[in-house]
Amino acid sequence: MMSAYDQEESAEKTCFISLAGFNLINSPRLNKGTAFTDQERDEFSLHGLLPPHVGNLEQQIERRMQAFDQQPTPFSKYAFLRDLQDTNETLFYAMLVRNIDKMLPLVYTPTVGEGCQRFSEIWRKPRGLFLSYPNRDRIAKILSHRRYDDIKCIVVSDGERILGLGDQGAGGMGIPIGKMALYTALGGIHPEHCLPILLDVGTDNDERLKNPIYIGWRHHRIRGQEYDDFVEMFVSAVKARWPHVLLQWEDFAGSNAARLLARYRNQLCTFNDDIQGTAAIATATLVSAVNVTGNPLEQQKIVVFGFGSAGLGIADLLSKFMQDNGLSEEEARSHFYAVDLYGLITENRKDVGADQRPYARKEQEVRNWRQSDGEITLLDVIRNVKPTVLIGVSGQGGAFTEQVVREMAKHSARPVIFPLSNPTSRSEATPQDLINWTEGRALVGTGSPFDPVEVGGKKIHIAQTNNSYIFPGLALGIIASRSKHVTDTMVKAAATELIRHLPTQTNKEDSLLPPLSEARNLGRLIAHAVGQRAIQDGQAQINGEDALNREIEANIWEPKYQLYKRKE
Repeated sequence: MMSAYDQEESAEKTCFISLAGFNLINSPRLNKGTAFTDQERDEFSLHGLLPPHVGNLEQQIERRMQAFDQQPTPFSKYAFLRDLQDTNETLFYAMLVRNIDKMLPLVYTPTVGEGCQRFSEIWRKPRGLFLSYPNRDRIAKILSHRRYDDIKCIVVSDGERILGLGDQGAGGMGIPIGKMALYTALGGIHPEHCLPILLDVGTDNDERLKNPIYIGWRHHRIRGQEYDDFVEMFVSAVKARWPHVLLQWEDFAGSNAARLLARYRNQLCTFNDDIQGTAAIATATLVSAVNVTGNPLEQQKIVVFGFGSAGLGIADLLSKFMQDNGLSEEEARSHFYAVDLYGLITENRKDVGADQRPYARKEQEVRNWRQSDGEITLLDVIRNVKPTVLIGVSGQGGAFTEQVVREMAKHSARPVIFPLSNPTSRSEATPQDLINWTEGRALVGTGSPFDPVEVGGKKIHIAQTNNSYIFPGLALGIIASRSKHVTDTMVKAAATELIRHLPTQTNKEDSLLPPLSEARNLGRLIAHAVGQRAIQDGQAQINGEDALNREIEANIWEPKYQLYKRKE
């Protein structure tokens, strides 16, 4: 922690450390394990606490990778990595950066879902903050500790809608921890500046409440005015403590996600990744598919299955891209068919929200589509619309049935199908089924990682339409530009920059998205585009290209050991 050391600029940075002995080794941020030099062991009273071998970071990575590879299940690998992060952060991030393709599915989706469900089993050491409802009057005091003086970004969840798994209560902390790990691994943001927070307002998950080892507040979830007042106390305390902090909302229930973003987006620098990050990556992936089909975006007929905050965010951003291509706002929205739990959203339905209504279809258009019970199902929409694109953000595993997919494939030479729900068990369809049901013609992007599929005897990689392409670079650009707010155009700039680097821009036979191994470099490029947009939007607190470049570089941390000297 910064209170424990100071840094001196030189050819090689030297950290002046006030901790020693057990306290130094037990600090995840400062611990170097066997890589402490003999001189450091002398200076910090470490002889005897460490084995005599003096190693280096590369040797430690090799040793830990051997242990990692011997773990029998994804969850045991997840637990292993969480333990490593809480023991030696530099080693954890060095391993993650070097093996991002292998480890991303373990620190993030899909394995983080099980990590949240079983969080109480593996919780060992403090990481981030649990702000519980009974401690609501202590929030400001908790945040005031000097160890948090250098926080620049926060990811917060209340654990109510963890991926497609629902309410996990305090176990939802796995999501902010995982997101912040990717802020560092893919955005380069120093872990010193990152703070994961869980707002523990109880849980309605009876399995958690009845579990004797559950670590959260054992109470049913607070709702209504009490909930809103608690969130207001949290946001007010954050604004007072860090006036320029970036606050990312994560995995709040649909009823709260858009509402809280709308309430606070002009009060502080904030965004919701489930809404805006999902929209940006879905848009970029669809543009990539359009590169393959050759049919312009503004000619697509798009069915969005699951029209809560994520579905709305996707439709709104895609609509803006269509408007860039010459359509009016009304014309752009006419290309979308929104389907939720109750079927197609139409103008006469009573349960349609105000934000959904612009996408409601006219009654005259759909009168003959209805079933005998009056509902218009996904299959009815596919039969009548003959869409070119089907996007799923419903959390309903298997919702894209063989009948639905084959019906779509009758009318589209290259159907674009994105089952984006997480984790894998909640995916609307598996890629192999989609390929089989479309005779290999479907262009597929998934929310969770899947193994390559077989098409005509060949193995084809499936693009993971993963928010991690977007939010780390978006966060870095916001922090580097010292943006006062996060505008829609800044999110759009992140998507636009990713589009510039799509493999299908130059090769239609290539993957829809770049390899995840390029995500850290893409993070810098996206950060630059977002920072430029913040300057143009009048949100930045820096001026000019040179200043932006300096700030981006100054905010990127490389996971490597530094020389320690004793601070008197």
